[in-house]
Amino acid sequence: MSVAGKIGFVGGGLMAEALIKGILQAELLPADQVMAADPAAARCELLRDRYGITVYPDASSMLGQCDIVVLAVKPQVMGVVLDSIVDVVNDGHLVVSIAAGVTISFIESNLAGTGCRVIRVMPNTPAIVQEAASALSAGARATAADMTMAQSIFDAIGQSVVVDETYLDAVTGLSGSGPAYVFSFIEALVDAGVKVGLARPIAEKLALQTILGSVKLAMDSGDHPAQLRAMVTSPGGTTIAGLHVLERAGMQGIIMDAVEAATLRSQQLGASGSKEDKK
Repeated sequence: MSVAGKIGFVGGGLMAEALIKGILQAELLPADQVMAADPAAARCELLRDRYGITVYPDASSMLGQCDIVVLAVKPQVMGVVLDSIVDVVNDGHLVVSIAAGVTISFIESNLAGTGCRVIRVMPNTPAIVQEAASALSAGARATAADMTMAQSIFDAIGQSVVVDETYLDAVTGLSGSGPAYVFSFIEALVDAGVKVGLARPIAEKLALQTILGSVKLAMDSGDHPAQLRAMVTSPGGTTIAGLHVLERAGMQGIIMDAVEAATLRSQQLGASGSKEDKK
């Protein structure tokens, strides 16, 4: 579906750029209906030159021109940003926040009286290569149509799901922090290849392609991971020997513990009122 109205990004960093690129590539909006505001002149120039969008040095001068406002700023400055735009936000605006740890209630209370609708989204860093996993949660005034439109935006940079906000800490623990777990596994797999005699460039190429191919097979086949693992595991063969070592070390439990620890830390940061980046 196309996006109704113009969209403006408050903050022009890498995540905003990923969304801008996805919106334009998916033809959800033409470039003349996409805007971004960032205090860094160099960042504004890059976005304007690379994507042909309109840029502004500050958000307050942009908001009157757009219908959808994406808050793509660091959590630490969200309060200051909301204070700077509260007088220009109105009931015609859909406000979408991608700031980690900043709750819907915080945004709605700081924009009280404006009548705007709020949606909170937790994307992850693979958005940079248009392969994000994003979770969306609706605020009190957000409509079903708002959520559908927001999903179309985040589906343009990967895949998205809709969850109640109470589950966003779990989303943070799984997909928000998840890329770091995957990168750690990649590093270990490459080092393992080097340990058994492969040149590092060859080990890196084989490890990355193995992971890419395995993910594609899991997504395309629709089979349970256990079925796919069994398909690779021959009786008395090399794979079962390797799997035995992983099982003895408790690999599955370690991963579950890591996701749980990240989830609990996300909950702690939210409970303490911290607005630092959870990742």
